[in-house]
Amino acid sequence: MACVHYKFASKLNYSIATFDGRHISLRDLKKQIMGREKLKVANCDLQITNAQTKEEYTDDNALIPKNSSVIVRRIPIGGVKSTSKTYVISRTEPVMGTSKAVCKNTISHFFYTLLLPLYCCSEVNHIRP
Repeated sequence: MACVHYKFASKLNYSIATFDGRHISLRDLKKQIMGREKLKVANCDLQITNAQTKEEYTDDNALIPKNSSVIVRRIPIGGVKSTSKTYVISRTEPVMGTSKAVCKNTISHFFYTLLLPLYCCSEVNHIRP
């Protein structure tokens, strides 16, 4: 029995796919890995890369020699999609501030409490050592 050592890019340890012969086709290796790892064919595809040469196997009829080590990555069926999401938000109201009217008494009370200590205290109290 011949074997190919494979590991997912996110894992540390290699697993073994066994077969008869001197090499295995990419299609057969993918089927075996998906079966062993309990992956569904409808959800994803596998990207297989040679661990030593970094060559990516793309042709399903490509032959992978026995005793090879490969790195496996799961990819979506439709290809790699962008992971960043952009949302467009349309606003009809102002972004900053409030649309409520502010009472004039509230504003004058605010300034009164803010400025009152400045006018009532002597100059000596404002200067601190």
